Amino acid sequence: MTCEELLKALNDYVDDETVLAVCREFAAHLAGCNPCRVVVDNIRSTIRLYKAGEPYPMPPEFQARMRDALRAKWAETFPPAGS
Repeated sequence: MTCEELLKALNDYVDDETVLAVCREFAAHLAGCNPCRVVVDNIRSTIRLYKAGEPYPMPPEFQARMRDALRAKWAETFPPAGS
């Protein structure tokens, strides 16, 4: 199994809805491919955080930087009329 094949079947794998043969292929690939293992671990962590349903508060300075970046991107993408 290649990295590309693994990524195509990743949703089924993390949801535990694949057949045994595919699970064995995943396990074999993940055993020897650290980059794919990192991807799977990150997806699992994201799903756990999402399922927990607990909001994670952003620090105020990060909120301000994020808001400023979004406003700048909006203005770049949608400049005011007459500009």
